[in-house]
Amino acid sequence: MRLGLFYNELRGIDETYNRLTAQELGVFLVSNGVYHAVIKEKGSSSPILNKKDAAFYVLREDLETRGFSESEVDKRVKVISYDDLVDLVMDRYEKLAWL
Repeated sequence: MRLGLFYNELRGIDETYNRLTAQELGVFLVSNGVYHAVIKEKGSSSPILNKKDAAFYVLREDLETRGFSESEVDKRVKVISYDDLVDLVMDRYEKLAWL
C-alpha cells in the first residue's frame, strides 16, 4: 500500500507514527507540522524526519505563513505547492491519513 500521511501538529512523535508501515510512505508536513522541517532542538532535527524509507514534503505556503523560507528546510524535506500536493495525493498515494 502507498500511504500519504498528513502531519499537522508540532507535538512530539505520536506512537501511531512510529508503528506506521507502508510499501511507500509520504509524510506531508502541513499547518504547524511545518516546524518539523525547519526547527532544530539542541542541534538535532525533528525525530519525525528519522522515519526510514519515507518521503517528506512541506507546503511552501504554510512555511511562508510562519515566516520561514525554503533555505531553512531540512535537506530530507521537499518543498511543494498546493498544486504539487494535489498531484501527489491523486497520482501517487492510494490511502491518506492524518496525525
